[in-house]
Amino acid sequence: MTESKDDERIPWTNQELAPIRDKVYSYIKNAILRGEYKAGDRLVERNLADKLQISRTPIREALFRLESQRFVTTVPRKGVIVNEISRDEILEVFLILASLETLAVRLAAQKIGENMAAEFDELIEEIKAIQAKGSDAVLSEEFAEINLRYNDLIGKAAKNNRLHEMLTELRDYVRAFSNVSAAVPGRALEALKEHLDILISIRDGQADLAENYAKIHLQKSKKAYMHPEPEFS
Repeated sequence: MTESKDDERIPWTNQELAPIRDKVYSYIKNAILRGEYKAGDRLVERNLADKLQISRTPIREALFRLESQRFVTTVPRKGVIVNEISRDEILEVFLILASLETLAVRLAAQKIGENMAAEFDELIEEIKAIQAKGSDAVLSEEFAEINLRYNDLIGKAAKNNRLHEMLTELRDYVRAFSNVSAAVPGRALEALKEHLDILISIRDGQADLAENYAKIHLQKSKKAYMHPEPEFS
């Protein structure tokens, strides 16, 4: 078990101070998602407070919130530890995702209008441009950014904020504690092709087709997470 390195001080601007508890929560959660804090790492209140140059109260509140979402857990005599996720938990999350994501793409296809369709066209063209660059470009931060935009755009088109919030939390949970499926050779390009199929069918208002493509995408994503192939050296 390792203790996180928190020697870098991060100044907060006035705009970042309100509400401070939300900013702190987002910072720690994103650090976990980036892999800065890994499963088994200790999150020490005093170190985080010193790094963020704030009191320990918002740190404590953020850690409590993250624990309620199962990102961390409090272990007697050890403190707050970043959680590990089991295969059974990943399967449970994907079972829920299978229902909620297909619902989201169906709603998006049913509710899409002319203005929103234009936003879909823009993202579709950007994905095609990334595909043309080849796998090396896809397996960079560019893929992660496009993936986030893809999910946000579908959530926006579905016009259901609660559904989008639930999906975001579930995706973050899997991304933080499981193998990154994009690391599987060829998976990133395959996932982009699946994203294109879903986006185009939503843009064209084909709800049944969008839902079918979403089911295929989730099945392949689950396989990549659960049974990752070894990376080539």
